Amino acid sequence: MNRLAHHPETAALLAGRSAEGGLAPGLEPSTAFGAADAADAARRAVRPRVTDFYGRYGNPTVQAFADAVAELEGAEAAICSSSGMGAISTVVLGMCSQGSHVVTQRQLFSGTLQLFNQVCPRFGIDVTFVDVDQTEAWLAAVEPGRTTLVFVETPSNPTLALADLDALGAIAGPITVVDSTMATPLIQRPLDYGVDLVVHSATKALSGHNDATLGVIAGEKTLVNELWGYAVVQGSSASAFDSWNALRGLKTLGVRIERQCANALQVASILSAHSAVAEVFYPGLDRHPQRELAARQMASGGGCVTLEFVGGYEAACTFVDALHLAYLAPSLGGPETLVNHPASMTHAQLTPTERAAIGIGEGMIRMSMGLEHPDDVTADICSALQAAHTCS
Repeated sequence: MNRLAHHPETAALLAGRSAEGGLAPGLEPSTAFGAADAADAARRAVRPRVTDFYGRYGNPTVQAFADAVAELEGAEAAICSSSGMGAISTVVLGMCSQGSHVVTQRQLFSGTLQLFNQVCPRFGIDVTFVDVDQTEAWLAAVEPGRTTLVFVETPSNPTLALADLDALGAIAGPITVVDSTMATPLIQRPLDYGVDLVVHSATKALSGHNDATLGVIAGEKTLVNELWGYAVVQGSSASAFDSWNALRGLKTLGVRIERQCANALQVASILSAHSAVAEVFYPGLDRHPQRELAARQMASGGGCVTLEFVGGYEAACTFVDALHLAYLAPSLGGPETLVNHPASMTHAQLTPTERAAIGIGEGMIRMSMGLEHPDDVTADICSALQAAHTCS
C-alpha cells in the first residue's frame, strides 16, 4: 500500500497544486476534448480513467480530486462520482450481478439501506444483514464461493457504531468495502487493514463547505479501473466545478477535523452529564461500549455526536427548535454545526419499528460539529437542552 510522503494534513494542503507553480488548482470545464488525429482519438477512447476524451469518461479537475483522496487513503487509484450514493451504487452494482451475495450491516445511511433493501432484490442480488458491532456474525455470514461483497459503514450513520477493520480486512474471498465518510482518512484508513475499497460521500467532510456534491471510490488500481468501466455506463459523472470546490476545501481538512473533533468531544461530555439525555453515542468517550476498538483504529472520536432524549420525539423537536446557532439540515462535515433528526429527516421513509430495529429512536439527534468557538456552540446547545428538559 502507498505511504504518504508527508503527514496527511500536509498532503491535503498540497492537493491539486499545479505543476506550473499555481497555488490554486485549475478548473477545466470542458465536456469534450479534441484529438490530434484519428490514432490519438482511438487511444483516448479505450484508456481507463481517461481525462481528455469526454466528460462522462473523466475530467482533469475531477481526477485531480480523486488522486488527492487516493493519496490520503494510501490507495493506488481513485475515481469520483456525482454523489456518495453514486459511488456506493457503482461499487455494489458494478461488482454484483444476479445470484451474487452481499453481507452488510443493519445500521446504515438511509440511501445505502434503500439500495440493499429495495434495489438489490430486483436484480436478484441476495443481501444478508448483521449488526455492525458483531464481528463473529460478519464472519459467519460470509459464504465461501458465493459471497461477492462485504460492505461496512464505520462509524455508522447515525448511531456511530464501529466495525472491526482488522477482522474485515482478514476476510478472504469477497471484495471488502468500507464507507468511511464519517471518519475521513485523517481519522482512519481502512485500506491499511487489508480492506479492498474505501468509499466516501465527499459532499461531507472531505469537501467540507456544503458547496460540492461528490462521491469517491479508492483502492487497488485494477479494481478501480474495473469500476470505472461500469461508472462510464452508469453515467454518474462528477462535476468539474464541484471537484474544484472540493480541492479547495480539502486544503483545510486538517484544521477543520481538529476543531470539529475537539468540539465534538466537549459537547459529548456535556451531554453525558445532562438529565434530559438518555444516551450519548460518541466513540471518543471512555463510556462508549467500543472505546477500545475506537482507540485502536481511529485517531479521534470524529466530528459527529449522536444522542437520545429521555423525552423522545417531543423533546428532540423542542431541542432543535430552541437552537439559534446550529442549523437543522440533512448533512454533516460542513463548517457550521448541523443538527439532524433521523426519524423525521434522513430515515423518515422507515417505520418506527424499522428504525428501532437499527437503533434509531424517535428522540435521537445527530449533531455534526462545526468550526464555531467551542464556548458559543456549547452555549447554544446547553440553552436548547434546558428547553428539551421540560419534556423529560
